[in-house]
Amino acid sequence: MKRLLAAGGGAVLLGVVAFVTSPARIEARDYGQTGQAFPVIEPDLLSTIEARLKRAESTGELARTNEMFAKRVEAKVRRPTPVAGLSPAIESRDWTYDPTVQLEHDIRDQKGNLIGRAGQRINPLDFVAIRQTLVFVDGDDADQVAWATSRDTDLNAKIIFVSGSPIEEMTNRKRRFYFDQEGKLTSRFGIEHTPAVVQQNGRVMRVSEQVVKKGRAG
Repeated sequence: MKRLLAAGGGAVLLGVVAFVTSPARIEARDYGQTGQAFPVIEPDLLSTIEARLKRAESTGELARTNEMFAKRVEAKVRRPTPVAGLSPAIESRDWTYDPTVQLEHDIRDQKGNLIGRAGQRINPLDFVAIRQTLVFVDGDDADQVAWATSRDTDLNAKIIFVSGSPIEEMTNRKRRFYFDQEGKLTSRFGIEHTPAVVQQNGRVMRVSEQVVKKGRAG
């Protein structure tokens, strides 16, 4: 009996092996086209851009766009965005600004020498002197501009606009004016009203907002 089972088991095993190892019959059939097919076409990006530029140039659109862009840039240079949140001073006030900073990381020179340790407090005024007064005015306020130009010269002060056109005033008054881009200086010194005067006083900067009466230069 055992011999029969063994023989039968061997036959089954041989049958399984023969099924697994025998080459499978593979058939390929063409079921036809069931829908509309389109070829995959991906236009070259640079060619597309070049074609659009040529079309814009031929129609004059490119020249108009360049001219419009140039005018916008010129207008921005001539009249920068006014510093937000400032108003004319209605009362005088003054305070001091300490420019001392605390280093967050070690600072080394190009040769790797340590020139400042993390945590060290450094005052820039210990190394440099600010000899010119900084005068902040509203360039659209004729009284403030007249007040600033009558009290200071180019040698002893920098007149900095927070609004208006410094280029137009430079042409009209034949002297240099500046602009507080994005209000970085006025925000640093805590200025809220104009005109404001900032000048060095030892190891600090003294800041003062002053009232200018209408129709009076100083």
